[in-house]
Amino acid sequence: MKRLGLLLAALLLAACASEPRKPVAPELFVVVPAKDGHIGTIVVESNGQKKIIHSAFGSERIKPDGGMVSANMTRDQVHEIFADTVDALPGRPASFTLYFLEGKDELTPASKVELDKVFADVKKRPLPDIMVIGHTDTVGGLAYNDKLSLARAERLREMLVGLGIPAERVGAAGRGKRELLVPTDDNMSEARNRRVEINVR
Repeated sequence: MKRLGLLLAALLLAACASEPRKPVAPELFVVVPAKDGHIGTIVVESNGQKKIIHSAFGSERIKPDGGMVSANMTRDQVHEIFADTVDALPGRPASFTLYFLEGKDELTPASKVELDKVFADVKKRPLPDIMVIGHTDTVGGLAYNDKLSLARAERLREMLVGLGIPAERVGAAGRGKRELLVPTDDNMSEARNRRVEINVR
């Protein structure tokens, strides 16, 4: 019986040893520098091999047999292969702050001018995710300032949607007087606290 067990084990090992390795789909991994020139690092693993790439446009290609081939590609080559993907990448996160007249959801004259720069940046992004957060100074009660800060955020949100940004990509929230940019006592008028922060990704 023991001999039969050994024979079965040997047959199983032989079957495993003769089973052909499954081919893998060829893949290409490339390090693409960020717009500010920053170069990241990627680790590619296949068939027990590990390669670390940390050079601009350095690449590893995985062959159907699982082997890896290193190469350095040019910017043009990468763009030719991955143009659609690169074009769809989100831009770098950006934040903007705009200020409001006291007690209103109307921008100050200076921020109305600044608004064009915000819109220009947002329009350059194919699929932006935007969060608008409204704030107030400490004049008035909590409920009043919660309502006012949300009105400011919603006002900006409406403007962004009016630009053609899909409504589901623009969020709005009000923080009232809870997150002051400039700490003050209660019931203090402070222009820098009457603001919206627009965070774009």
